Order: sequence, then structure tokens, then C-alpha cells
Amino acid sequence: MPVYLLTEDLFFPPPELAREDGLLAVGGDLSPPRLLLAYRQGIFPWYNFGEPIFWWSPDPRLILEPADIHVSRRLKRTMRQGRFKITLDCSFRDVIKACAEVRLERGEDTWLTPEMIKAYTALHDIGMAHSVEAWQGDRLVGGLYGIGLGRVFSGESMFTRATNASKVAFVTLVQRLYKWGFSMIDCQVTTRHLLSFGAKEIPRSLFLKRLKRLVDLPTGAPSGKWY
Repeated sequence: MPVYLLTEDLFFPPPELAREDGLLAVGGDLSPPRLLLAYRQGIFPWYNFGEPIFWWSPDPRLILEPADIHVSRRLKRTMRQGRFKITLDCSFRDVIKACAEVRLERGEDTWLTPEMIKAYTALHDIGMAHSVEAWQGDRLVGGLYGIGLGRVFSGESMFTRATNASKVAFVTLVQRLYKWGFSMIDCQVTTRHLLSFGAKEIPRSLFLKRLKRLVDLPTGAPSGKWY
């Protein structure tokens, strides 16, 4: 399959045309309209510093249905102990910056370039990107962020600086999404960490059918920021 070169036009080729590794297109920009169009079609950007923007739609796709989340006994006990205060949309920029910093501290590459941070912060400012924060006192020790469209939440990245902080933030978010009527969390690519929470792989074709049906449905989530 060829890799498509994007222009200034707001257009993506069909996700089914992605290469076997999931790469669909290159180029374009990270403007809010293009990003939202991408997520509505099951496409997301992922690239390293110094590279052009790569757009992906992998097959299979990892998803988590909020009703099916698995929480271990140990994690349930941690949540009952109240070690962390969990907030939503209170410190988006700090969360996304920490997601990048923690990876760099571990000597790993990060796709969270300054350009990406600016782009997703712009989505947050218009109420489309959301963060979950885990605090110990005044210290931000874990969190995650993603995109909310209809009844789908697309998880992007998470970080932790205290044992179980990001796990508690994630479970709290999933429980809130379930309460609000969300039907699917797009986890994008498979990791053992997410599989342990009950995430599962489905064919891209099925994912796209479900996505098309869910992105325009109303939810009980607050409009704008999720305070």
C-alpha cells in the first residue's frame, strides 16, 4: 500500500488503505479541525522529533469497553485508601508535559514534541481534549489525557511519578466515562499494561463501524471541560 502525502486540504484517505504496519499518510498539520477529522475517522498522529507528521490507523485496534474494566484487588485497596486526589481538566498542560518528560527521563523517545503539546492544548482549550490528574498534596504525581468525541474516548498517553498513581487516575476516568454513557475507549495500540485492565484487540473494520456509530451520539459528560 502507498503512503499518502497530505496537502493543506482537510482530507484523509480511507483508513482501510493503511499499510500493514498501520501507517496511512504523511504531512498536513496539527490544527484542531484536522485532528478532530482524523479522530472521527480512526486516525491519529504519531511521530518523533525531527520527522514529518505521520498518521496511523493500525489493524487490529485495541479498545476497552468501560463496563468491562478489570481492577485488581490490590488496586481496589489502594483506591479505598485514598492515597491520591483525582481531578479532571484541572492541569492539562502539566499532564501532557509530564507525559513527555517522564519518557525522556527514562531514556525513551517521545512523540510529544512542542508542536504536539501545543496542538493538544489547543484542543483542550475548546473542550475536546481532557486530562485526569492524580495528586499527593500539591504535587502532580500521575495522570493521562485524551480526546472525547461522542461516546468514544481516545486515550493518548499517561505518566506516573508515584506507584499506582496513573492506574488510579485511569480507573477513575473509566468509571466516570461509564457513568456518562461512553461505550468505547480507543487504546490505539496493544500493551500488556492495558490488556491487564480488560482491553482487547478487535479488527480495524469492526472498530471503524463502531466509531462511526458512536462519535455523534450524546453523552452525559459536561460540555466543554470536565471539572
